[in-house]
This record gives sequence, C-alpha cells and structure tokens, in this order.
Amino acid sequence: METQFGRQHRIPRAVEEPDVDVPLLVVAGTRPEAIKLLPLVAALRQHPRIAPVVVATGQHPTLVEDVLGLAGLTVDRNLRVGHPGVTLNELFAGVLRGLESYVHDRFGESTPDVNDRPIDAYPAACVVHGDTTSAAAAALAAFHLRIPVVHVEAGLRTRSTLSPFPEELNRQLIARIATFHLAPTELNAQNLVREGVDIRRIFVTGNTGIDALRWAAERRAPYGPDGLADLEHDEFTRVVTVTAHRRENWGDGLHGIATGVRRLAGRYPDVRFVLPVHPNPAVAASLHDVLDGSANVSLVPPMEYLGFARMLARSTLVITDSGGIQEEAPALGVPVLVTRTSTERGEGIEAGTLELVGTDPDRIETAAARLLDDPDRHAKVAARTNPYGDGHAVDRIVESFDNVLLDAPRPQPFGPGYSRAVVLDAAGYRRVPSLVVAHHPTPEAPATPDQSEPLIEDVIVR
Repeated sequence: METQFGRQHRIPRAVEEPDVDVPLLVVAGTRPEAIKLLPLVAALRQHPRIAPVVVATGQHPTLVEDVLGLAGLTVDRNLRVGHPGVTLNELFAGVLRGLESYVHDRFGESTPDVNDRPIDAYPAACVVHGDTTSAAAAALAAFHLRIPVVHVEAGLRTRSTLSPFPEELNRQLIARIATFHLAPTELNAQNLVREGVDIRRIFVTGNTGIDALRWAAERRAPYGPDGLADLEHDEFTRVVTVTAHRRENWGDGLHGIATGVRRLAGRYPDVRFVLPVHPNPAVAASLHDVLDGSANVSLVPPMEYLGFARMLARSTLVITDSGGIQEEAPALGVPVLVTRTSTERGEGIEAGTLELVGTDPDRIETAAARLLDDPDRHAKVAARTNPYGDGHAVDRIVESFDNVLLDAPRPQPFGPGYSRAVVLDAAGYRRVPSLVVAHHPTPEAPATPDQSEPLIEDVIVR
C-alpha cells in the first residue's frame, strides 16, 4: 500500500488563528553573534505574528545586551554561564542546563511530539547563529527538548576540526541537529549538500553581518580615537582603511604590508591611511617601526563597531588580511586588496570584489595605485555585486519563517544560482595565474590563532 502525505501540516494552523503569536527562541552568547543577529531580532520584534524570545548565554558577559542595546533591544533572559577561567566543557554544560531550565520555567515541560503542543504556548523553533560553543550547546539543548533548530550562517567549512578550534566542530555538530539551514552563499549550501543535508532544507540568504554593517554605518557614530577627530566633519578627504594582524603575516609579512602602506602614503600625501593597531605587542611593533613618522598615516587604537563601520563606509579602498572585512567592505561599495597569499573567500575573487596581492610591497603599491589613480576602474570594481550579501538577508529569513510557519509565499534565495567561473572552467577556459584561493585549508597546517590573543575581528569589526 502506498502512503500519501498531504501538503498541509499542523503548524500552519496559525494562519487560521490571527490572534495567535508564535514564540521563537533566539539564542546568542558572544558579541559577534549579537551583531549578526541584531537586525534579525529587530525585524522579529516588529513582526505581527512571531514573538521572539531572546536568550543571552553569558559566554561574553553583558556584551550581547550591550550590542542589542545599540538598537534599543533587550534580552529576555541571561543564563550567565560565562566567567573568567570557564572551560569549554563547563560552558557547554552550563548552556545545556540553563536553557532547559529557562524553557521549562517559561513554557512548561516539553512533549515528545511537536503535534501535541499549542502553537502559541511553546517555541516553534530555536534560532542559533554561527559556530560558537553557545550556539552548539543551545542547538543540542533545543534538540533534547524537541524544539526544531534553525541555523543562521550555516555551511561554513574548513574541513579540519582543529582549525578553527572549536568552531569547526561546533558548526558541523549544529548541521547534524538543525531542521532548517540558512546559508549565506551557494558555496556554503554546497558544503551542506555534500554532508548529506537535503537541499530542500537549505535556503541561501546572504550574510546577516552585511545587514548589520549597513545598519551600523547609517548610524554615523563618532569614529572614536582622538587621532581621527579631524575626519569627523571632513567628508572629502580620501581614506584608505588598513588592517593587518594575521599570525601567518607576523614578521616579514607585516613588514611588507607596512612598507607598501608607507610607499603609498608618500605617493599620495592627500590620502589618509587609517590603521587600527592590534593590541598584540609583536603586531604593534612591526607596524610602528615602519609607519611612525608618516604624516598621513593614522595608527590608532582598536575601534568600536559603530565607528569602524562608518569608517569602512567612507573609505575609498580597504587593504586587509582580515576574513570578515573581505565580505563586508564590498557591501558598502569599497574595493578590497587582500594581503594574504590565499583566501577561503573564493567567491569574492571570482566576483572581482577582492584582489589577492599578498604581502609584497610592490604588489600592494601597484594594485592600490590602479584604484586610486583610475576613477573608472575604481567605479567598476565598486559596482560589482557582492557575493556574500546585499543587505537583505534578514528580509529573506523573516519571509522564510512566514512561509514555513504561516504558509506565506516562498521567498527567492540570494545569489545568481550559478557560478560564471565554474561554467568557464567546464568549457575549458584557462584561469589567469594568480595567488592561491584556498576554499579548504588543509588539516596539516591549521592556522589556529593563539587563544590568549584577541583577534582583530573581535576588537574592531565584530
């Protein structure tokens, strides 16, 4: 006998009950998660039918509240599991216990069958973001409570569970748990499909971090450091923003980057070069040794998120070895020179929003000069479509929730649906020799930062 499954499911019954709100858990533990979830929480707070319940784990004590507070948002509960010296296992266990206790206190005991729950009395889903220990623990806790898990920023992979540690294993674990996978790019979606995730449970949205960046840039917050005070009301001086910090560039690499910037500063005295300096003494010394004395180079302390977002938005060019900035700056129409010999952001290279220049000062100077000297070339690069998002990821996510929970029309995914570079590969066209685009760093040489050192992403752009 063939079993026929109907189209209708019990949960869209909310469509017929217009006065019923659907609770939705949103869990965040760190500042980066809070920044990337901020626009989603803000949108859900305005939703007429979905009621977000925001839980901070406390992995970064008070920082989730601080970030959400930038938009006037609050959390419903802080589990307060973080404290100095907490181990990963203690943190994981604390989130498991804390989230279960909170859900029981607020919503009552779980039921083995989701169909036995009133739709307005128990969370319809638990939203987690990225690859933190908080996200992995919250996903597992929700799974144990039979709450479906929605994974925002799904599908990022290095294939080595040692790099980054523990984030790579965290995101692989969440992928095994999640019901709905919200992937920033088509490449991320492919990673999930290769791991056996049904493509019909994956939706390509773009990166919510770009939504957050655009929101932050529009706030026009003060830049912060005293050394940038003269730029507060000066919208005409061209600015090149530089970040340099990655461990693989320490030593000769940082010296090469700094030398390239010094040459550019001498060649373009009317351009301001702004470089927030990583607090690690080894990084700071390498940069100061070369760049001190250059009048139009501002070596400033690490900047707060809102101020740095505003600086990115007004930049003519970005020179960086940071990962996140490779995705974010092109969303603001800013060309990016990547001072690394490889990048996992292959989509940006293919799209032409990024150019790999390595740490050779000659290559850095030449590539920057082409963009600073040729307005037409700069405009062409700035106008290219950012493959990591268009600032509407949150709109797509909310529309997907409307579709799944309320049976609203299905939204369109982000991206073209194909890769020009891959099509040309299949046709037999040769690629231009360049530096390496490494989609999957090898396990033999993981670039794992010293966990005692703050990352520039944490200090400046997260």
